[in-house]
Amino acid sequence: MDDHFARQVHEEFTADRMAATGLPLGVNLVALVRHAQQAVKRVDTRDRRLAWLFAGLGAAVLLTVYGLGSGLSVVAVVGSCGIPVTFGAAWWLVHHAECEARAAALAVFRTGAKPEDLAPPVLQEVENRLRELKRANVMPYTAAAERKNPFVGSGRKIKEVVWQPIDISTPASALGGGKLNITPFDAVDLHTYVAHEMAKIAGLEGLRARNRLYVLGTHVQRFGAELLPDPLGPPRAQISKQLVQAGLAHPGAGMRTYLSLERVGEGGRVIVSMHLRARLQHPSLSWEVAAYAIPPVSNRYGRVNYLPLDGFERWWSQVRCATKATWPALRGAVGRNHRRRSERNRKARELEKWRREVTKRHAVYDYGAADSLRERVASWGELGHSDRTDSQDFLHRLQQGVLIATERFLKDHNVDTSSFDKAQQVINTQTYNFSGDITGSSNFGNNGQVTSYGQGAQPSGAPGNIGGQP
Repeated sequence: MDDHFARQVHEEFTADRMAATGLPLGVNLVALVRHAQQAVKRVDTRDRRLAWLFAGLGAAVLLTVYGLGSGLSVVAVVGSCGIPVTFGAAWWLVHHAECEARAAALAVFRTGAKPEDLAPPVLQEVENRLRELKRANVMPYTAAAERKNPFVGSGRKIKEVVWQPIDISTPASALGGGKLNITPFDAVDLHTYVAHEMAKIAGLEGLRARNRLYVLGTHVQRFGAELLPDPLGPPRAQISKQLVQAGLAHPGAGMRTYLSLERVGEGGRVIVSMHLRARLQHPSLSWEVAAYAIPPVSNRYGRVNYLPLDGFERWWSQVRCATKATWPALRGAVGRNHRRRSERNRKARELEKWRREVTKRHAVYDYGAADSLRERVASWGELGHSDRTDSQDFLHRLQQGVLIATERFLKDHNVDTSSFDKAQQVINTQTYNFSGDITGSSNFGNNGQVTSYGQGAQPSGAPGNIGGQP
């Protein structure tokens, strides 16, 4: 029902492009893109017809003026009759398009059918890419995002810490005395174990755990056809498991693999995610942890919730809406059609320019995504008390789940966990703030230094400080 949003969705997911698309967490992309395509077709058809009617309106006005000025009453009558006929036809086009939009929106919420079944499919190639994006295990991000938020699609940063290192070089004591032999392991083993165990440990139904390679957009070409089968097209959303693990075992600048834990709240209102990376450098282990959240969708997109459902109220609402919108829609139809064509041509020229740069000059193109659709429609002003408390509970459960899984993993590999027990006391003071500026005292220490503890000041040099900053 939002023309601008529908066109934005349609162009982002169906138009020709080279850049990656941000993660659409909590969104049924196939359904959304199908309905967006229908909305765009409906509005384009309406505006093309309105443009012809506007030309007819101009002709009717000219005939009326000419007939009155020259004394030709027949011509003046024909012209004057054409004006209300043109307005009536325009009103009917606007009314018909509005009724179709409302019917399509209400059908999603009232029929009980799958939303994707209520609109015709888009190109099969596009739908395959959308389904692949839902299970993405690689995420290219722009060079600009590297400085602020490489986890494009995850929302706003709530917390960013590196947990206190844990000594993993001491073997556990055997029951009969002596020491056990430590079973060798690497970061891949630890990530795999935590991913498999997190859902049942944290007690979060629907938790999605996935190892995902985050790679700088300007480095995508270095991966070859595995990630970029066509240098003139977008990168893939899924790559081999071995390549994802390589980003964990051998991280480099602009290429690191994280264990992404994502949880969509009730009704998709709030999405929280925790991105973990095991820093395994013998004789110690530490976890890099970044927590992010996406608030509820802006109330602007909730218009369907206030639509009259039946009877006179529904009819009158449609009539009133069409009457109010007819003249602006008729008057601006020609300009809208022109701007859309101009914008499409501009984007096509820009894309063609970059493709020439890549093929002829071997330019380095930034294939990374800058943000995601779900982030753009979110509003922190819609975040309620229950949303905040639920989100905080999710993140605390995730944090505790990671700690429990790590402890069990170390015990299974015969590692003494006394160092882990001490570190856990510091880690458990972590807090996650969902209100106010994200650079507030509950997220960062003095001078913007990231700290690995939560509330309360600690003396310089205390466990959990980074760089000696309090």
